[in-house]
Amino acid sequence: MAKADSIISFEKVSFEYGPNKPILDTADFVIRRGTKITLMGQNGAGKSTIFGLITKALTPESGKINIVNNLSIALSRQVIPREDLDLTVRAFFEKCFTSKVYDIDPRIDEVLEVVNLKGHEKLHERIVRSFSGGQQARLLLASALIQNPDLLLLDEPTNNLDTAGIEHLTKFLVDYKKTVIVISHDAEFLNSFSHGVLYLDLYTRKVEQYAGNYFDVVKEISARIEKENRKNAQLAKEIQENKDKSNFFAHKGGQMRLVAKKMRERAEALEEEMVDVRKEDKTIRSFIIPAQDGVVGEVLNITSFSVIGKNHKPVERKAKLSLKRGQHLLLKGPNGIGKSTLLEALAGGKAKGAVIAKGVKVGYYRQDFSTLNFNDTVFDSLMEVMDTKDEDKMRSVAAGFLLTGEVVRTKIGSLSEGQKGLVAFARLVLERPGLLILDEPTNHINFRHIPIIAQALDKYLGAMIIVSHVPEFVEQIRIDETLDLEK
Repeated sequence: MAKADSIISFEKVSFEYGPNKPILDTADFVIRRGTKITLMGQNGAGKSTIFGLITKALTPESGKINIVNNLSIALSRQVIPREDLDLTVRAFFEKCFTSKVYDIDPRIDEVLEVVNLKGHEKLHERIVRSFSGGQQARLLLASALIQNPDLLLLDEPTNNLDTAGIEHLTKFLVDYKKTVIVISHDAEFLNSFSHGVLYLDLYTRKVEQYAGNYFDVVKEISARIEKENRKNAQLAKEIQENKDKSNFFAHKGGQMRLVAKKMRERAEALEEEMVDVRKEDKTIRSFIIPAQDGVVGEVLNITSFSVIGKNHKPVERKAKLSLKRGQHLLLKGPNGIGKSTLLEALAGGKAKGAVIAKGVKVGYYRQDFSTLNFNDTVFDSLMEVMDTKDEDKMRSVAAGFLLTGEVVRTKIGSLSEGQKGLVAFARLVLERPGLLILDEPTNHINFRHIPIIAQALDKYLGAMIIVSHVPEFVEQIRIDETLDLEK
C-alpha cells in the first residue's frame, strides 16, 4: 500500500506516566485506511494509552503523531464512566456529539439494533445504571458506532457480551468499510476480522507491526520468541565456557593472564549479544485458592430467585438448589436477565429465597471490580483481606500474579483493567473463602493467564458459583450443577 493510504502514523513517540512508569520509547507504526488491526500486549503494557494518544486525551513526551485532516475518531471504552451511569439512554448518546443532533432518536434505534439491544420497549428514557453489565457493554459499543467514525477504537468490546452479542459484533466489524483498531483477549473473535497486529512489547516499549490474520501473527511471534530463547541458551553455554577458561588461565600467571583477559572480554561481548527475554510472555504462576477451614455440609440453599422479565420487571422463580462444600454451580442466561444482580444479592446476603450457612466467608469477584477500593494501593488492598497480616506471604502471592516492584505501591485506580483482575484473584487467595462467587472472571485478563485461572477454579475445594460467557474457559472447570435463569 502506498504511504498516501496512511491515516495515522507514530514517529519516534515516547510517553510515560512519570519517571517510574515509561510506556512507549520512540515507537513507530502506521495505520492504513480501511484496515482492521488488533492491538496486542501484556496487561499494563499501555494498550489503552495508545488509544489515549490517538484521541489526543494524552500528549506524547516526544516524537510526532500524524493524523490526517478531519479524521473522525470514536472510542468505545471498557467501562461506562461513573458520572454517566445516572443519565438516560438518550442523554448518554447525546453526549457523544459536540453539537445538537436533531434526529437522535431514530439514530439510537438503528444503533441499538446493530448491538442487539432492541427490545419490546422504548429504551430512550431508561437510566443507564438500570442495565446489566452485558447490556452496558452494548451501550458503550453503540456510543462509538452511532458516530459512524472514520476510525473506530474498541477497547475489550466482547467483555460481558454473550454469544449472540459477539456474533452480532463480529458480523458488524467484518462488514464495516472504515478503519478499526481493537484491543481484545478473545482470539477467535480477533481472528475473524484482523488484517494485522500491532504488538506493544512491555520490555522494549516499542510497537512491532505485523501483517496477516491474528492466529498467523501469534504463531510468528511465538516462533521468534523460541528462536531468541534458543540463541540465548547457546550464548549462555559459550559465556560459561569462556568464564571457566578465564578463571583457569588467570591462576597460571605470566602470559596466561593475557589469555584470561581475552576470554573474559569474549564472555562480556557474548553477554551483549544476548536478547532480553520478553517480559510480556510471562504468565502468572499456578496458584490455589485455599478454602475456608471448618466449613462442612450445606453452604448455600436456594428456594427462589428473581429474574428480569419483559419490560424490565422482576419475575420470581421457584428453585430447589443446595450447594455443599466442594460443589461448583454454573449460572447461565442471556445478557440482562439478572445474573449479576443475583450474584450481588447473594454476596451481600440480601438474596430473598437464598440462605448462606452461618460463618461462611464469601469471596466475591465482580466484573466491574467495585469490591476494590480504587484509592488503596495494591499493598493495602492485599494486606486488608489477610486474617493474619504477613507481608512476606502477601508479597509472595502478589509476585505470583506479576504484581511486583512499583506496581505494589500503585493505587488500584491507576492500574490497567487486567491488573485489577489480577489483584482481585490475589485477594481471593489471601482471603481463603468458603463460598466463591465469580462474575465473568476472564474479562480483561490476558489470554495466557486464563488456563492457569481455570485450573485453580477447577481445583477449588469450597463451594463456588460462576458466571462466564466464555465456553472454552468453563469447559476446563469442574461443574456439578447448572442453573439456567432463562428456563
